[in-house]
Amino acid sequence: MAMTFSTFILTLAETIQSENGPTLAYLLRPTSPHGKDLVREFRNPTREALTSRYGGCIESPWDDIAIRYVMVTTHIARKRAGEAFNEQSQLVSQFFRYFINNTGWTLPALFSMLRDLRDLAFDADNYARYNNQKSECMESAAGVVVKAFSNCMTDRTSPPSESRKWGVYYVVGLVLKCYFRVKRISLSKNILRALNANPDIPALSEYPRSHQVTYRYYLGMLSFLNEDYTKSEQELTLAFYQCYIPAHGNQERILTYLLPLRVLRGHLPTRDLMDRFPVLDELFTPFITAIRAGDISAYDAALEKWERRLLELNLWLTLERARELCIRGLFRRVWVATDQSTRIPVSMFHCSLRLKGIDVSMEEAECYVANMIYQGYMRGYISHEKRMVVLASVNAFPRVADRSAPLS
Repeated sequence: MAMTFSTFILTLAETIQSENGPTLAYLLRPTSPHGKDLVREFRNPTREALTSRYGGCIESPWDDIAIRYVMVTTHIARKRAGEAFNEQSQLVSQFFRYFINNTGWTLPALFSMLRDLRDLAFDADNYARYNNQKSECMESAAGVVVKAFSNCMTDRTSPPSESRKWGVYYVVGLVLKCYFRVKRISLSKNILRALNANPDIPALSEYPRSHQVTYRYYLGMLSFLNEDYTKSEQELTLAFYQCYIPAHGNQERILTYLLPLRVLRGHLPTRDLMDRFPVLDELFTPFITAIRAGDISAYDAALEKWERRLLELNLWLTLERARELCIRGLFRRVWVATDQSTRIPVSMFHCSLRLKGIDVSMEEAECYVANMIYQGYMRGYISHEKRMVVLASVNAFPRVADRSAPLS
């Protein structure tokens, strides 16, 4: 049965009276079935006409929220993403007036509204870009979400179990998504600083797993971009193991950055893992195969083939750094071929490089070996006068993860 606006208002009032957060979220979601009913009821509504007719029919600010909801659904039906975003932004601002004076029962509605705001901002920016117009809706959306963060953080009157602070990490996740979308990642520091400066919020482990995973993923990404690979690996690993198994897309998103970090530590992924993620398998398997075989030419070919994609993902420098594992693998094969001798002529390493398609001089080959020793991939020294590499009798090729700084 179609829902009229009068019925919508009545249902909205009853939901607020009973403090039913999930139902409130459903009522104010533009994609809910009753949204289409309201579009059919009001063919070409204006906010002024609706306000003059329905203003004051329910306590403020809910009368304005209901009217703006009609305008949002109308603009969406007419494919006017920019206007829909503006109305949704005002709707959320009106909701804040009620939200700051109430407990956490309103959080489901807040989460739903902010998600819709982000999605409308994305659509509006895409539409503007397609028509060669300028649009900063996503950046504006980030500003609105930051206000929601502040409104959650400043709850000092609600009982602990009903506090608005239980929405903090979800909102932080949305803020960071917006900042990453508009490439204003440096602004993330402000929100994280405010979060860490408040000792009154519950521990992260007490929040829903979905909130924890999103927060840890973005924390790991920020550390990755700042080249703090140790912290990045730690956060992304926790995010991956806490991620729901059916959330295949989220797992793939996490592994896109976690796998290269694990490779840098010498931990190569198993075939079973790669088979579960065909997209990652296609991207990373050429590099992994080359590392296992010590095939530098194949590794360089993979870098060239996937250069554009790796640059888009900010992974090119990380995988270029992992090229040293290929060289280590090749030199280790030379060592094994000499029955693990402690004295190997530089010429043998030179020949191995030439056989793999790396056309270098003897002096350059010596530099390759010197760099491996300096980086901790090999233990020993070079006798330059005798053109001889003298390796340690024990643990000549330490595990990559055992290096003093394996991610450097």
